Amino acid sequence: MIIRQLSVFLENRAGRLTELTGILADNDINISAFSIADTTDFGILRVITGKPELAEKVLKERGFAVKITDVIGIVMRNKPGALHHALQILTDNGISIEYMYAFASSDDRATAVIRTDSPKKAIEVLQLHEMELLKAGDVYQV
Repeated sequence: MIIRQLSVFLENRAGRLTELTGILADNDINISAFSIADTTDFGILRVITGKPELAEKVLKERGFAVKITDVIGIVMRNKPGALHHALQILTDNGISIEYMYAFASSDDRATAVIRTDSPKKAIEVLQLHEMELLKAGDVYQV
């Protein structure tokens, strides 16, 4: 239920993101989800890959600053109120969210990737409320 996510610091210069995606492609590493937050001088790429440990290794070898963090993915119906319901469960149980990003798939489902300071507690609470969670096998390459 815990998903390993890479956070990569990228200088804001032309081609740096293309370089990163090329390294992943050359190492047969799939990207399942990502988010980029930027400032004037750099960006933070948060990315879920099919091979997180290998991605960390090859990116560090090429000079990228990379950190692996644990996140969870909540899978829900892609309809109004679904995200609110999931967030309300977390809020009611005192679980705060550091950041999140989300994506919808073509099968009427959406996934919210959430970073919290208590991922294990969040998993327990969400499972208690019968919420579906993203499994590592759903994103990791075999």
